Amino acid sequence: METMVNNKINITPDPNGFFGEYGGQFLDENLKNEFKKITDAFLVLKDDKNFNDELNDLLKNYAGRPSSLYYAKNLSKKYGAKIYLKREDLNHTGAHKINHCLGEALLAKKMGKKKIIAETGAGQHGVATATAAALMGLECDIYMGEIDIQKERPNVDKMRILGANVISVTDGKKTLKEAVDSAFRAYLNELDDAIYAIGSAVGPHPFPMIVEHFQSIIGREAKKQFFEMENSLPDSVIACIGGGSNSIGLFSAFLDDESVKIFGVEPLGKSSTLGENAASLTYGTNGIIHGFKCKLLQDKNGNTADAYSIASGLDYPGVGPKHCYLQSIGRASYVTISDNEAIDAFFELSKTEGIIPALESSHAIAYAIKYAKQNPNEKIIVNVSGRGDKDIDFIMQYTKKFN
Repeated sequence: METMVNNKINITPDPNGFFGEYGGQFLDENLKNEFKKITDAFLVLKDDKNFNDELNDLLKNYAGRPSSLYYAKNLSKKYGAKIYLKREDLNHTGAHKINHCLGEALLAKKMGKKKIIAETGAGQHGVATATAAALMGLECDIYMGEIDIQKERPNVDKMRILGANVISVTDGKKTLKEAVDSAFRAYLNELDDAIYAIGSAVGPHPFPMIVEHFQSIIGREAKKQFFEMENSLPDSVIACIGGGSNSIGLFSAFLDDESVKIFGVEPLGKSSTLGENAASLTYGTNGIIHGFKCKLLQDKNGNTADAYSIASGLDYPGVGPKHCYLQSIGRASYVTISDNEAIDAFFELSKTEGIIPALESSHAIAYAIKYAKQNPNEKIIVNVSGRGDKDIDFIMQYTKKFN
């Protein structure tokens, strides 16, 4: 696949689901047949007026879009650059996840499915999926690592209140990777009645394409809002990277604007040592996980390594294939922020602007602060992908603040 077409960066994969050398569909034939049905249905519905009218109505009147673009004047005054926050934390369910969950649930309903199967790390995707399933009258099974269930108890309770069946995963490290493994295994047994609603821009084709499509509303809104406020494009856009859904949603609108620098912020965790971070674009090598090819954290024997981040939604050992592609052609830069830097940013945004961010989003805030200090004349958009309610109990215990 060419990297450029008429000087425009391709935002869709080739017919085999590849972005350059990344992505694809590494599945057995039984799954390939089912995924072709999903692909075909999506390609028709994404351009269907009735489908889009129904989805847009839900995004506006149910999810609360457009989310605001807020000029963080206190943070900007303190650190130099003009910092704007795209407030995905204000969406119904408290994060960007509702964007693609409503789309996936509506797709499932149009396909005649009766159940959604999903995985979740921090629980934001789980809550959004449970919400969309309840709205559409679908059954919902959500797989979540035992450790993440303990860390993110408020979100677990929300999922159950919404009628979802939350299934604790006790294999391996008991976190996001294992939750994905378990969800895929369950899906294999229910292909006729269920759809797998993946939680990020990862997985086998067509899921990265589907999630990017539904999340691209973030970037379209932000670009329009910023131009109305500044009569220009931003100099830089910044978002955190786990699997990569909130970031690809923001980045997608600016890929062809060469003047706009793009930064994806990965979790450095405790250190650069393998097993102590989840920075797959920074430290990973090409490999295959969960049916697709990406930059992947691997040990010397080529086995998938353990991933770690203080933010449950970021501790995935791989990353979306579009991000791998953007890095390979030099269109986006990928940087790291440690646990401690993210925690500092969590409190800094809370105390400076009165906005409590999710730990995932705190990685993006931390890098924005660092970047603003070095580039005081720039105008920056940072995606606040979710609110921090879910993290408060864990943060208080972890930092022992106010004890």
